Amino acid sequence: MQRSRLRLAIYASAAVVAVAGGVGAAVAATNPTTKAAGVLTASFSKDSDWGTGYQARYTITNGTGSAVNGWQLAFGLPASAKLGSFWDATISTASGVSTAKNPAYAPTIPAGAKAEFGFIVNGSGAPTSCTINGAACGGGSVPTTAPTTAPTKPPTTAPTTRPPTTAPTKPPTTAPTTNPPTTTAPPASGAKVLVAPYVDMGLLSNGSTTLSQLGQSGNVKSFSLAFVTSAGCKASWFAAFDPRAKQFADQISAVRANGGDVKVSFGGATGVELAQACGSVAALQAEYQAVVSAYNLKYIDLDIEGAAVADPTTIARRSTALAALQKANPGLKISLTLPVLPEGLTADGLNVVRSAKNAGVDLDLVNIMAMDYGRAGQDYGNLAIQAVKSTKDQIKSVYGNSDAAAFKMVGVTPMIGVNDDQGVFGLADARDLVAFANQNHIGFVSWWEANRDKNACNGALFQCTNIAQSPFDFSKIFAGFTG
Repeated sequence: MQRSRLRLAIYASAAVVAVAGGVGAAVAATNPTTKAAGVLTASFSKDSDWGTGYQARYTITNGTGSAVNGWQLAFGLPASAKLGSFWDATISTASGVSTAKNPAYAPTIPAGAKAEFGFIVNGSGAPTSCTINGAACGGGSVPTTAPTTAPTKPPTTAPTTRPPTTAPTKPPTTAPTTNPPTTTAPPASGAKVLVAPYVDMGLLSNGSTTLSQLGQSGNVKSFSLAFVTSAGCKASWFAAFDPRAKQFADQISAVRANGGDVKVSFGGATGVELAQACGSVAALQAEYQAVVSAYNLKYIDLDIEGAAVADPTTIARRSTALAALQKANPGLKISLTLPVLPEGLTADGLNVVRSAKNAGVDLDLVNIMAMDYGRAGQDYGNLAIQAVKSTKDQIKSVYGNSDAAAFKMVGVTPMIGVNDDQGVFGLADARDLVAFANQNHIGFVSWWEANRDKNACNGALFQCTNIAQSPFDFSKIFAGFTG
């Protein structure tokens, strides 16, 4: 999720971009720039590298002593590397140089603060050049306004949305340091999954918290597990663990023993989604099937955002593979999780829904990432409700069904607490959304993310809500959704 799924957060100068849940420090930068005092600087670092590609980020530090209004970072890649998906910035590429600009909802870097954006590179080789607002990234004379005027209006397409899951630093082919369970998770419980918060499974990979502990404390039984991406054309838990090794199977078994179930979510805001990595429908279907078989899944979720939501080739490949997967696994329920604005799904998101329908996918849910609208200061509870209504109308237009049937196909996933765009979804907003969801009998309620609710802290947005709350307050409110 935003949603979510993301982290172009503006961090205080003392803050450090941390790796989720203490899983490990990010891979060291390749020739990172030195940050000079009194200037605007930018440093490059890799989060993970799987040989045929890598995930990286630029962190921009404002040491100028005054706010920087709009930023523009240009970087070149060698011929051996090609820019893939990206988040928390808008990026265009021409003549081998990619130019990243601040998102519309976060145009300013306050004095002493940082901004960050991330991206995927297919191939190998670190950036060969870097300028920030026209000056060298390592420091130099630099204007406090970007060379081009930063947009001031809210984005017309839903922004990239949720703090990305952060993988452990080990390469994708490396097995976990402790032997994962080798027994197959028991069959799905058969329980209808109505409430299932997203869980960044990278935060659970060190064993400090379990799904059962999250469920017992928050009064929820089911979970959406984020995220399975790719290591080449191979399914991988956030570029760290092979699902075929049944990582987390013991935790899934415990959830089912308690009467709940899990959805495994493919995709997310970071990493390369399998439909982008696999060049054929057969190969893609085989990777989805491997995960379904490993955990005896009854539910899967496809979280499609960033560049993936606008790529017609991979959209068609994914839809065809999902239809075949569903045919091979009768009863498998498939949801699409998509960016949304209060006015409804973006045109790209609606095309994803149409593609699935036309390919023959029996779609269970369209789950909307009701977050990061770029409208800080407005009521994010009301905006989430408006987004549900708008999406219901769009589903009616695609499927020709009734209001009641269309509402039943809508799921909603807000980002609890402070969003990446500094909008706030508070406890009162959660109560309003649950009341609306019960009144209109929508199909599903979730939120990003269960560990943020558990922590109930102030700090980096990937782990804290940054509002006044007690641990699991949101979980206990959302547990009141009955369908």
